[in-house]
Amino acid sequence: MPDALPSDLPAMGRLQAPPAWHHVDLISDLHLQASELATFEAWRHFMATTTAQAVLILGDLFEVWVGDDAVAQDPFLQRCADVLRDTAQRIPVAFMPGNRDFLVGPDFLLACGVQALADPTVLQLGDQRIVLSHGDALCLDDRDYQTFRQQVRSAAWQRGFLAKPLNERLALARAMRQQSENQKQTHTVYADADPSLCADWLEGAQATRLVHGHTHRPANHPAGRDGLSLRQVLSDWSLDHAPTRAQALRLGRDGSAQRLDLTVPA
Repeated sequence: MPDALPSDLPAMGRLQAPPAWHHVDLISDLHLQASELATFEAWRHFMATTTAQAVLILGDLFEVWVGDDAVAQDPFLQRCADVLRDTAQRIPVAFMPGNRDFLVGPDFLLACGVQALADPTVLQLGDQRIVLSHGDALCLDDRDYQTFRQQVRSAAWQRGFLAKPLNERLALARAMRQQSENQKQTHTVYADADPSLCADWLEGAQATRLVHGHTHRPANHPAGRDGLSLRQVLSDWSLDHAPTRAQALRLGRDGSAQRLDLTVPA
């Protein structure tokens, strides 16, 4: 490790996997929404049938989240809550906020029996230390987004937004989603995780593996300044549009890592 690490490294949460966790499934970027039911059904089936001992959701489970109070008026969100609740009664489920659903609050998670995860969190799985993140904080080249992220993650901004009437929040969310769709149509190239910052996080956590989502570019990359660490990017999910894609990354206590292709019927 270097003599000195950057002083602005984020505080990292800790998750100690109990001995009974032989395998842990990691998923992210499902962007669940009522208009894409094939993706929802694939997620529902996965959550009901996974043989792992825990499921960790690393952000953007939902396409949009405007506040926990929206659930009472939204049958689709209620179905999502039922899936989370049913799974959490069988195995531990944890959730980390993403850039689309960072307003998911403690009331919703508590009602579903889901544990909250800080971003980033260090997972201790056997002898392994693994840094988990949604990944958006790592994309430093997207300067406009980083400015926006700093604003909306502040407690003051969130209090102000959640104080607005629900209909107004929903209208603002629709406008933001339309802006995102317009960017997709222009084939905008999104920033990738910054290698130097990834190395800083790994060194700060004394970890050899970093797992994140957000970029929608599932792959394994060498990471760390020694070239011995690994950065594993999770897949986004889309079963309603071609090409279909959906993966879970299954980590084993023995150090194994397997990408499960969930587009193939079991």
